[in-house]
Amino acid sequence: MAHLLHTPFLPSSSSSAALRRSPASSGTRRPPASPCVVRAKIREIFMPALSSTMTEGKIVSWVKSEGDKLSKGESVVVVESDKADMDVETFYDGYLAAIMVDEGGVAAVGAPIALLAENEDEIEQAKSKAQSPSSASSSASSSPAPAPAPAVEAQSDKAPVKAAAAAAPAVASTHPASEGGKRVVASPYAKKLAKELKVELGRIVGTGPLGRIVAKDVEAFAASGAAAAAAAAAPAAPVAAKSGGGVELGSVVPFTTMQSAVSRNMVESLGVPTFRVGYTITTDALDALYKKIKSKGVTMTALLAKATALALVKHPVVNSSCRDGNSFTYNSSINIAVAVATEGGLITPVLQDADKVDVYTLSRKWKELVDKARAKQLQPHEYSTGTFTLSNLGMFGVDRFDAILPPGTGAIMAVGSSQPTVVATKDGRIGMKNQMQVNVTADHRVIYGADLAQFLQTLSQIIEDPKDLTF
Repeated sequence: MAHLLHTPFLPSSSSSAALRRSPASSGTRRPPASPCVVRAKIREIFMPALSSTMTEGKIVSWVKSEGDKLSKGESVVVVESDKADMDVETFYDGYLAAIMVDEGGVAAVGAPIALLAENEDEIEQAKSKAQSPSSASSSASSSPAPAPAPAVEAQSDKAPVKAAAAAAPAVASTHPASEGGKRVVASPYAKKLAKELKVELGRIVGTGPLGRIVAKDVEAFAASGAAAAAAAAAPAAPVAAKSGGGVELGSVVPFTTMQSAVSRNMVESLGVPTFRVGYTITTDALDALYKKIKSKGVTMTALLAKATALALVKHPVVNSSCRDGNSFTYNSSINIAVAVATEGGLITPVLQDADKVDVYTLSRKWKELVDKARAKQLQPHEYSTGTFTLSNLGMFGVDRFDAILPPGTGAIMAVGSSQPTVVATKDGRIGMKNQMQVNVTADHRVIYGADLAQFLQTLSQIIEDPKDLTF
């Protein structure tokens, strides 16, 4: 869990006066003043930096409400960073006095999102500060209200229970939390709460951003006892406004936090001088090995990552990186990042020290990372430490493609599908072999054509004679 960062205290007006230096009386020497004690402590809680690439975060859900007592180390809020959802803890005891950024709101790293009072007497003072012009403008600029909120509030004034039931089909037709067999999109706290209340998340209509289920949705659903009604009403949800792909035609969809991060990274990549080298690799031996050990839980991704890591051991320059344009680093570890498509965007979980870990352990680790990535529960070190990236579209039948170099790395390899190919044998005959195309995009400031050619030759030798992959 992450912690709430940068929470300086704001002394009360009386305390501020106590901190001022009193003018000395002429000719009279006063005894030393006793140490000043700050009686009131109102701390500004800032949006934490949950990763090195995070510039802003979205409030997924507040675990605590205004007025709740907090203990040091207790979860207060769930924040969506550019890669994952994380529970954020407090460093201090006190009371959550004022929430300045609501659920679904976005705030820049370092912007205030709430106020923490040391005792109950300071809560009203903290609320007054939160409503002051400077605080209001700061929170307004950093936390736009989510689109569904006004509609929910307007309906709740008239008939809370009936309005909620009537609103459910309308929301479900736009951004349902679970649709067409896809996974449920819910905050970590909402999932925990649903488990405790024995509520099925798939039956709940989320009111969070893009239909995400938040804690209040679970509580409202459980309180209404609408499980049976929701199940009966689900087939009646209108679908006429949607295309065959389940999207609303003509709609404008804002980027998620993750998509915004991907967008920034792709634009940043345009500033790196890159080049590409392709290679054809025969995969008959690798396919046979995979068929033999697949039942033991080994994945093709783990085999490719292991083969790549072993090749990088012999060609460390391909595993290097240039960040400042003036020097480059021979990375001490070989960490293979592998691109994974999720509903929220693209993320690259990292298989750390892939050259030193056996393929069976790599496979187990990979499955764990994929599950965490799709649940948006990856920790920063699990997606930000890659030194070489793999992007594999072979499972979709793609025979070849180029990948964009991620910022801060030296190379990325695009892997196509293995396909039966007519080839000429050394004795002049015609034969069939399974072959795949790989294309490597590299930073030309550090890596040259000969470096990639030699690396790909080594990789080809390892894949075509894969006996070392299972050691």
